[in-house]
Amino acid sequence: MINCLIIFWLSHIFFVSKQGLMRLNQEKFNEYYQALLAKDHQYEGAFFACISSTGIFCRPSCHARKPKKENVEFVMSSQEALRKGYRPCKVCSPMQALADKPDWLNILFTVMETEERYRFSDQDIKDLGIDPNRVRRWFKKNHNMTFQAYLRSLRMGQAFGHLNQGGKVIDAAMEYGYESLSGFTHAFKQLTGKSPKNIDANTVIESYQLLTPLGPMLAASINEKICLLEFNDRRMLETELIAIQKHFKAPIVLKKNKVIEQLQEELNEYFTGKRKKFSVALHMVGSDFQKQVWQVLMTIPYGEVRSYKQQAQSMQHPKAFRAVANANGANKIAIVIPCHRVIGSDGSLCGYGGGLERKKQLLKLEGYRV
Repeated sequence: MINCLIIFWLSHIFFVSKQGLMRLNQEKFNEYYQALLAKDHQYEGAFFACISSTGIFCRPSCHARKPKKENVEFVMSSQEALRKGYRPCKVCSPMQALADKPDWLNILFTVMETEERYRFSDQDIKDLGIDPNRVRRWFKKNHNMTFQAYLRSLRMGQAFGHLNQGGKVIDAAMEYGYESLSGFTHAFKQLTGKSPKNIDANTVIESYQLLTPLGPMLAASINEKICLLEFNDRRMLETELIAIQKHFKAPIVLKKNKVIEQLQEELNEYFTGKRKKFSVALHMVGSDFQKQVWQVLMTIPYGEVRSYKQQAQSMQHPKAFRAVANANGANKIAIVIPCHRVIGSDGSLCGYGGGLERKKQLLKLEGYRV
């Protein structure tokens, strides 16, 4: 659930050729080449690698065999790669949203959605012309769980939504793929610690993966408020998930709800330059001081930056800039609470939980010259 990208063309330098790039910016070329070798997801959206020896172009995180440095040309968009005559790589599918389902998997999702099926055996999958092992590998790679675990989480999320809207327990059990009422009750108690008859709005945290130009993100909400939005590859994500579960005394289920749909719409508008301020409701999880820091973050205008020192001064704690920096790092709602707009007093970008390259791209998107 934790793991599981709309292609974007944030352009900050235009390189007309590999040779031109190496002359103009050797350091940037080396940085991108090392990111390509490391399959670094944090550079998604920053560049595409065109390989002259094969005639293909790849995304930064491609797992194909890595090319020699002299055979690489970096461009800022898939359109530019196509104009130069390169073909999309079949391994990383750079024309497709990263973590979005591939074409061969569409029929399985279509059956799930049109027939509202929440149970599939290996034979059911084979009957659709798909290798169950291939499905298993894709879900493990993109969602960090097997397909069957994904279905179980989806069933429970849908069943919870049914109950939370006043539906009957027996109807929830039968409608969402449970073979018996006792089996559903046992599964529900294991997940929530409560009987399905005793649920309330705070019984579970609903989560769903969202696609963004800079990589897939995990969104979570409770009581119609967003409590988490993080890049899937953030190192602290697991710690943050544990923290919100302890705070709300509730487990996490896979379910897309209205507030998460609103967040996806607002993120789409933000990345296309149509939104400068978010309106989605938030539930901040942290200490009083951390919440104060995050509230101040939200007062930094779009396209502007502040230093940690300036942020501390605005809070009337001029000497607490280190504590402010630590609180910024503990922000669990990326982009919406714009910790990317805080930089060092010397103008350096400093740290960012989603990676410095993403921080650069967010600031450039907002019109700040990095």
